Amino acid sequence: MKTRTTGRIARAALLSSTMIATAYAAPALAQDGEEGASTGGDKNIIVVTATRREASVQDIPLNIAAVGSAQIEEQGLTELSDLLPFVPGINIVDRGGRQGNPVIVRGLNVDAIGSGDGNNDGGGTVATYIGEIPVFVDLKLNDLERVEVLLGPQGTLYGAGTLGGAIRYIPRKPQFGETSASVRGEISKYDEASSLSYETGVTVNFSLSDTFAIRGSLDWTDESGFIDYVNVVDQIGVTNPDTGAGLNRVKDADGEQTLSGRIAARWEPTDWFDATLTYYYQEADIEGRRVSHWRNNVPGLLDGNPSVGRYEAAFRVREPNTIKNDLIALEVVADLGFAELTSATGWSTFSDDGQRDQTNLLITLEYSYELFPAFTSFTREVGEEERINQEIRLVSKNDGPFNWIIGGYYNRADTAGSSSEFVPNYVPYVNQPALGFGLTDRPDALEYFSTARSRLTETALFGELSYTFFDQLTLTVGSRYYDYSLKAASTVDFPLFEPLSYTPLTLDQVASQAFDPALAQSDNGFLFKGNLSWEVSDDFLLYVTVSEGYRIGGVNGLGDCPPFDPNATQGACALAPGQQFGPNPGDISIRDERQFSPDKTRNYEIGFKSTLADGALTFNGALYYIDWIDPQLGSATVNANIPITVNGSGAESKGIELSASWRATDRFQLRGNFSYTDSTLTDLTPDLIRTITPPGFGSGFEDGQAGDRLPGSPTTQFSVFGAYNQPLGNGDELVFNGSLSYQSNVLTTTGARGSSFTLGGYAVANAAVTYEADRWSATLFVDNLFDKFAETGAIGTPLFNQTVTDFEGGTVYPRAFSTHILPPRQIGLRVKIDFGN
Repeated sequence: MKTRTTGRIARAALLSSTMIATAYAAPALAQDGEEGASTGGDKNIIVVTATRREASVQDIPLNIAAVGSAQIEEQGLTELSDLLPFVPGINIVDRGGRQGNPVIVRGLNVDAIGSGDGNNDGGGTVATYIGEIPVFVDLKLNDLERVEVLLGPQGTLYGAGTLGGAIRYIPRKPQFGETSASVRGEISKYDEASSLSYETGVTVNFSLSDTFAIRGSLDWTDESGFIDYVNVVDQIGVTNPDTGAGLNRVKDADGEQTLSGRIAARWEPTDWFDATLTYYYQEADIEGRRVSHWRNNVPGLLDGNPSVGRYEAAFRVREPNTIKNDLIALEVVADLGFAELTSATGWSTFSDDGQRDQTNLLITLEYSYELFPAFTSFTREVGEEERINQEIRLVSKNDGPFNWIIGGYYNRADTAGSSSEFVPNYVPYVNQPALGFGLTDRPDALEYFSTARSRLTETALFGELSYTFFDQLTLTVGSRYYDYSLKAASTVDFPLFEPLSYTPLTLDQVASQAFDPALAQSDNGFLFKGNLSWEVSDDFLLYVTVSEGYRIGGVNGLGDCPPFDPNATQGACALAPGQQFGPNPGDISIRDERQFSPDKTRNYEIGFKSTLADGALTFNGALYYIDWIDPQLGSATVNANIPITVNGSGAESKGIELSASWRATDRFQLRGNFSYTDSTLTDLTPDLIRTITPPGFGSGFEDGQAGDRLPGSPTTQFSVFGAYNQPLGNGDELVFNGSLSYQSNVLTTTGARGSSFTLGGYAVANAAVTYEADRWSATLFVDNLFDKFAETGAIGTPLFNQTVTDFEGGTVYPRAFSTHILPPRQIGLRVKIDFGN
């Protein structure tokens, strides 16, 4: 599976040829500069534009963290899951590239960190910006100026609404008067891998004139993976996966190959006009899920083995997935004298195409699949999204005490997707005279087919007014008007019960389906922000903030359930409020399983920022309380236990966040952060948590109770990083650094109720030593230094570890319970070479 697609080759050739072409037109190489990094030579005090004006992090009365390019390179951070452990108040559920990694801000979590697949919104509690464009991409951290993380709602500063916070990737812009190039490479090996991992990349900057420059980067990653699939069948529907015959071990089955690139052209014809046109591309081919079945302890698995290993998975089929992101961005800045005008236009596309083992789910539903000894099922899931957005804003340039920001935002997103479930050779088996099911024997073995389509249109007006009293006290008030409409359609079919002529829709046909009026929703309203900051001295800032966040509602992408039929054998659908789902009078749905409503946060925060010891020490902190209204929470359908989102009755989150940076000497620096989060339900939420009642897989629901802790987020987190520079006689340097990040335990269901499983806390240490010369550097690094085995999420529950008897009296072993895990120890060498005068 370590191959490139034709489309990937074409895009790589386009990006490469563009950079090569500009090289022939460029003058001799000059010294490469670093843009917008730090003040006073301290790489930990970074100039940011989070408030739409350039300012040091220490001068902004908001809880903001910024990780600059120097720190990204120093710590070898390659993606968001590497970076966020070093930011207080925010965490990421690292599930590997195959499934998407939810970002959780201050304990605000939608799902129960289960089996959500391929999400393209980061979990929905943060707004993610690439430059000035609001779009979610789990972007590789190559050639970035910095990453800014803002905690708390930011809807009066940004076009995209933010429920809990915002993450901004700030790429390095093309630089005038500078021609430079750098190449980078890395080779490494995981302890549990059978092969090496590689990374290579190049960045160039060409100044073609004093007013026009081009910058490009291209990176290729070949990650070996480290999970072995130990139970892959030779022939689906022929090989019995519960015997030792006909099974294969696929080594390093979760490998990943990623091509990412960017080409940007910048034009500044006058000193008041600056325009940058950028094309971003990222394609990831992921070979399988990063999960472990070691907790299953299934008797009989693999011909008598009692269990699989910690870095092994017992899936029956391979699970590749291809994820592509494209973004074209035009950013224009014009200095109008009284204000700065910024226009940001973005057009982005997303697509994924993956295969997933579905055997475990179907067996546990006990709809008769378990009767077939050679039963194996897989699902193909395809989806696409196209998004167009426009943001425009004016930022005042007053020298006096009064300042303002005003902006407008438009966003339209069209999505379409389908899920096809296949059960090869199942129908001939259950149609034999002894069973006589009489199903349609389809050549394609298609057993389940669902589609979903949506169109979201958003508009917003936002702004802030600030006035400074006595040069020390600043009052800021802001407001946001939002308006959205959502149209959607979804269908579910069971082709084995349909005529043979039934043909599933193509993705283009799905995208042209008529919208379902029952799934239409819209809303509008106002949000408020108030901030009071007091500059006690040049080195100490106090602030108080009250702000509101908002997130639109959505649909769960399921078809509606038909009227209850006691003779029906199968159902995978969503209930409407008041609909009967069982034979008893009390079997009435009290919720809408097809869609969910918007939710809102009201954030109260007090914080401080301090600079001590003549600038050598910074110490910042914040105390907050969040009232979460109509929270969107993870649950499951009554029929078929399909994950869905529902609205809870109420929740809250409160906590403290601390961060510090200390330049102890010219050679030794320390950075650290700590956060405590207490996020709970505040009211009874009926039928929230799905339960399983052994023996068998009978199930029901349990209510979420007031005081129940929310899933997905640790109560306590901290990290520390230290670096020591040792100058050498020849002018070069040795840099030693190390880090430790820790998080406490995490629940997988609200209040640990139902069939919950609690993930243990863990700490991970990294270490590196770098030789830095004038034009090159080489780093020997060890990630996960002590080879800590850590589980970050769970699919299912240990109660799935039951056995089922098939029609012939044999035993079928479901393997539905598994855990997402962090990578084992990784040792590698990283090299970077800069070319310039």
